[in-house]
Amino acid sequence: MSHPVITLYDINSTIPQPWAPNIWRIRLILNYKRLPHRTVWIDLNNIESTLRAIGASHSAQKSDGRLVYTLPVIVDTLRPKGSPVILSNANAIAEYLETTYPARPIFPEGSRAMQALFVHYVQEIFAKPLLPILVPLTHERLPAHAQAHFRRGGLATAPAGVLGGTQYDQAWSAVKDQFNFLAVILDKNCSDRTHTVAMGHDVTYADFALCAVLIWIEKVSPHDCWARIREWNGGRWARLYSQCREYMDVC
Repeated sequence: MSHPVITLYDINSTIPQPWAPNIWRIRLILNYKRLPHRTVWIDLNNIESTLRAIGASHSAQKSDGRLVYTLPVIVDTLRPKGSPVILSNANAIAEYLETTYPARPIFPEGSRAMQALFVHYVQEIFAKPLLPILVPLTHERLPAHAQAHFRRGGLATAPAGVLGGTQYDQAWSAVKDQFNFLAVILDKNCSDRTHTVAMGHDVTYADFALCAVLIWIEKVSPHDCWARIREWNGGRWARLYSQCREYMDVC
């Protein structure tokens, strides 16, 4: 008889390691909290049918009424009583894991509001300039049949083609502006000698949200994008990546 675990659904690709940042947030939490889990890999074009089949909730609704199904999704069978818990949306999953499994907390007391603001900034502002650079590179790393789904709008942002020339330089300038701004903010954490983590002491959900973006960069473009960014701001991004490395196991 198999032991109960938390199942994490992730996107299949042609590279050895997963790349999707919102899913990495949850994987980092599961590893940090030492919760037994496994990964189920789904082709991009099969996400909706798979999630409907397991009873997962949709994550959004289009203007024409069509439901949108996205990852991450977890199925939790660890709890001894009741039916499995099926959850979608990274923030909702993070809150659930913290409430249900409070050991090794990712939300220190009194930090939820500030962390929610930080994570919103990372997702909606900080990462946005990376999209014109990373989305085309991510598209190239999907299986051929999934690439077609990607181009038809299977993800929120369809690839517009790899940038070149002035557009490429402008995109990187916008990316660096965001990294520089965040570095200045994080440097205010004088209690953390390396000024590495968002809350100043131990890693938290905010750090996992930020590190998940760094993982995305490193997985899809290790020798170009990550090689460039890891040196910025005195190497602080490489330090954060290293600090979270022990929570990057893929089960």
